[in-house]
Amino acid sequence: MNGADVQVWSFVTAGLMFIVGLYAIVFMENLIKKVIGVMLIGDAVNLVLITSGFKPGGIVPIIGEELYNNASGLFQGFADQAAYSLPFALVLTNIVIGASTLAVLLGLTIKLYQRYNSLSVTTIFKEDES
Repeated sequence: MNGADVQVWSFVTAGLMFIVGLYAIVFMENLIKKVIGVMLIGDAVNLVLITSGFKPGGIVPIIGEELYNNASGLFQGFADQAAYSLPFALVLTNIVIGASTLAVLLGLTIKLYQRYNSLSVTTIFKEDES
């Protein structure tokens, strides 16, 4: 399996994760399953970002002082082979945001369970109407 195949299958996997997460949010009754669906969508976005930064045969994009000073043809060769670093930085940021979102969603779920003694969405909305 070459690098292009890995990239295609990573996009397919991310699409499936997004669809399963969206299904969980829309059609699942349990709040915990809805939270898991939200996290699946976030992980699918991370996988898309990582896959978009992937370059078959790419090298780590770290430019040392020696490489920068000898910037003739060597630097151009490095630039052609280096992987894209921006998606990886965005994924690290998204991981922190996802962990914070997960903590808030689970905290809200705990509070809803303490108040309604149920994690069922219809039970919570039914009791909230009265």
